[in-house]
Amino acid sequence: MENPKLKRLSEEWLEEATIDSMQEKMETGEITSKELVLMYLNRIATVDKNGPAINSVIEVNPDAVHIATALDAERRHHGRRGPLHGIPVLIKDNIDTNDKMHTSAGSLALENSIAREDSFVAAQLRMAGAVILGKTNMTEWANFMTEGMPNGYSSRGGQVLNPYGPGIFDVGGSSSGSGAAIAANLAAAAVGTETSGSILSPASQNSLVGIKPTVGLISRRGIIPIAHTQDTAGPMARTVKDAVYLLTALVGMDAQDPVTLTNTRLQETDFADFLDSGALKGTRLGVAKNPYFDSLSEGKQSVISQAFERLAEMGAEVIDVVIPSAGAEWSYDVLTYEFKADLNAYLNKLDPKLNIRSLADVIKFNNENSGRTLKYGQSILMESDETSGTLTDEKYIKVLERDMYLSTEQGIDFVLKEHSLDAVVFPHYFGCAIPAKAGYPSITVPAGFTPDGEPAGITFTGTAYSEPTLIKLAYSFEQDTRARKAPSAFSIMAR
Repeated sequence: MENPKLKRLSEEWLEEATIDSMQEKMETGEITSKELVLMYLNRIATVDKNGPAINSVIEVNPDAVHIATALDAERRHHGRRGPLHGIPVLIKDNIDTNDKMHTSAGSLALENSIAREDSFVAAQLRMAGAVILGKTNMTEWANFMTEGMPNGYSSRGGQVLNPYGPGIFDVGGSSSGSGAAIAANLAAAAVGTETSGSILSPASQNSLVGIKPTVGLISRRGIIPIAHTQDTAGPMARTVKDAVYLLTALVGMDAQDPVTLTNTRLQETDFADFLDSGALKGTRLGVAKNPYFDSLSEGKQSVISQAFERLAEMGAEVIDVVIPSAGAEWSYDVLTYEFKADLNAYLNKLDPKLNIRSLADVIKFNNENSGRTLKYGQSILMESDETSGTLTDEKYIKVLERDMYLSTEQGIDFVLKEHSLDAVVFPHYFGCAIPAKAGYPSITVPAGFTPDGEPAGITFTGTAYSEPTLIKLAYSFEQDTRARKAPSAFSIMAR
């Protein structure tokens, strides 16, 4: 028999519920973390695997209910640890957890892989008191497997759909499941990963806030990699505040990931301190329309143009800027070279019984199981495997140096200094490759919807470790516009 209390709360309150509202109800005893978990599990069963079947959750944590029950007991006896205590969170299927869940990056080659230890991200979430509810489907190998693979498809998990237009609108990639799941309200927030656009793209496409942090703010230990110069994890949520709560929990130095030692300013930072609804007034923002704007649909152009106008109405000085390297011919060569070296290092630490110890083993497995694994091929995997894997290749070194120069000295840093800007603003998530190659942070925020209901957003970008400024700007814009709304047709079907 269905629990009438949970049914009522799920229908009347849970949809679009914030972390603050969840904490308020848990503090007063109106709900428990266990009940929150059960409500979300019911939604996953109802709308992710049935009904609209958006297919965003690849696996549920078998221990989630017990973890939540233990956190409820801790709250009663010792109080809460912080804003994430008892909050159900989903994480992407390329993030290691040492529990009963698998970590596969959507690949059937790793469908039986259980990590020997928690990733840094998982450990931070557990320490903060979050309930890791499950893992989200993703574009296989973080969309670094082959040309022409749709965003959100993996051999292990199938195709993720966008809840605003299942089968109609692009879901974005590669953190597709994280984006679709949070848009459909299957957890309070989620962790995605990005090499170039993989948080910002699905966040923009699913009317979410996505924070792609500075490379170095969050340790990458225990995350299936693409490229060490660009990879990072980051939060995805329905509000800036919820994303900021998650970001605060994930930050930390890790001696096993040396890039985190470059973060000398933002350790132990409570990013909620930067939530300022009036922050846009008096700022100077550079809008980087060209060459990106013309690639957007007319509907998205209209929404984003209005968003840029609103920035000015809120008191920001908004000027059009052109990033010198925006028209450069960017390549994926750095990723191609780093992927083999980084993936081989990750795979070599897995259980030897899997018989997957290298990129070559993955390619061999796919060839031997091609009917299940190679719907779209594996051209990128094969191209990467042809490199030496030692990162001594002359072409790699030259392209790495070129990317760093074009993305910083002729990219973000140049335009910030040249025009005395507080931040650069991109339309939707377009232009994300430049800060990605620089390792710089970006935050995308919902800006509205096209006439046919497709989400659109704007993205604030800055230099290294400028997250405090970007959070202020994103929160100020969000609080003024309140552009996000739940996918209405999807919500009705969920009930």
